[in-house]
Amino acid sequence: MANTVAVELVFIPAPGVGHIMSTVEIAKLLVNRDQRLSITVLVIKPPPSSGSGSAITTYIESLANKTLDRVSFIELPQDETPPSRDPKAPMTSFDEFINSHCKYVRIAVADMMSSGRVAGFVIDMFCTSMIDVANEFNVPTYVFFTSNAAFFGFQLYILSLCDDEKRDVVELSNSDAMIPVSSFVKPVPTSVFPLMIKIREGLDFVMRLVRKLRKAKAIMVNTFLELETYAIKSLSSDSRLPFVYPVGPLLNLEGGAGKPLEDDVKRWLDGQPPSSVVFLCFGSMGSFEEVQVKEIAYALERSGHSFVWSLRRPPLEETTIGNPSDYEDPRVVLPEGFMERTAGIGKVIGWAPQVALLAHRAVGGFVSHCGWNSTLESIWFGVPMAAWPMYAEQQMNAFEMVVELGLAVEIKMDYKKDVFNPKADMEIVTADEIEGGIRRLMADDTIRTRAKEMSEKSRAAVVEGGSSYASVGCLIQDFVRNIS
Repeated sequence: MANTVAVELVFIPAPGVGHIMSTVEIAKLLVNRDQRLSITVLVIKPPPSSGSGSAITTYIESLANKTLDRVSFIELPQDETPPSRDPKAPMTSFDEFINSHCKYVRIAVADMMSSGRVAGFVIDMFCTSMIDVANEFNVPTYVFFTSNAAFFGFQLYILSLCDDEKRDVVELSNSDAMIPVSSFVKPVPTSVFPLMIKIREGLDFVMRLVRKLRKAKAIMVNTFLELETYAIKSLSSDSRLPFVYPVGPLLNLEGGAGKPLEDDVKRWLDGQPPSSVVFLCFGSMGSFEEVQVKEIAYALERSGHSFVWSLRRPPLEETTIGNPSDYEDPRVVLPEGFMERTAGIGKVIGWAPQVALLAHRAVGGFVSHCGWNSTLESIWFGVPMAAWPMYAEQQMNAFEMVVELGLAVEIKMDYKKDVFNPKADMEIVTADEIEGGIRRLMADDTIRTRAKEMSEKSRAAVVEGGSSYASVGCLIQDFVRNIS
């Protein structure tokens, strides 16, 4: 392809490890596909009080040690006095925090414009205030939607209920109803609606974002046509929407920042039969209090299945929201004698190199929080899931995987953890429920077969001739036209 036009793009991910990782993956994909493209990622560091800054810093530093041709990073400064975080209105505070970076984006882009032409902004779905900044420079904005097409359609449906039908969505969300949503084949129970839209402040935040999304030139979604055929077609038929590009699965198969799989765990896995081990991991913010940890332990022991369990310690009580850490000795929260009784059949670890574990031939089931990155990784490796969602849109991801697509079994699909209020009373999922889910997961050959078939489709989507490969090609042509 002739290098006749240089196309510079500005990427602005949200300040979360999962968001930045998938943003870097789409950036790498684009520059590898077309030599004309170069990308500058403007990194918004999370507020110091969030407890998640170190994970992002570690990840960005790990990228600095690799050669990323034509992908560069600028860490944006923060206000000396960032917007105060109101525990009673956490999403409004987050919105204000993102907005406080507009002036720094404006300065960075002005510098870039002085030496060349920017063809467009590619912003995270949580950074829609940056559309106004892009408009100031008269460049188009593309949104990178890091979750799935069905959930995007759900957000649009909720916006329509609010704006077009004047419905009280908070009241509806807290009812016991089954709601027909255009991006889902089957009616969706309100019990799996995100906690965020069940309160007025959270709903207002989501609606602000979605109204802005409609002003973008196009929307890239981390999914693929063969996985979400129905949802993608429903989005494509909405004349009020920008064009939607399915560009996934976008995965960091190198495992990201963090420790590799420990030698003793790898040796143990190497000695297990194929698809015999259940892997439990609940994401970068996933942790449980001691009473729930014990229920999981009882379930694992009674199930009789071999396991690898990523057990994390909850953030300190003084921290409103933050990342879990590893236990120095997990025995402090496990049932007495559990480690000794399960020494031959299981491994309790801290932080988990999830990709390495899902890729291992011995792993045959994944007890997951159903974060979208984790779900795509599970699909990529053909590992069926047991759904135990916790926060954000994970309950809806679980509904899609269990009810719509039959790629997972349920442990507790409507479980919710309020990450903004860790002191809130939490529902306890019993050992019986967990054990039942694990047994179904490891015994269901139909789901296992579906998972393997979808794995093949996910890999076919991203290679030449695949649906996402073609979609990315069309997207690149759109970028180039902005300069031509």
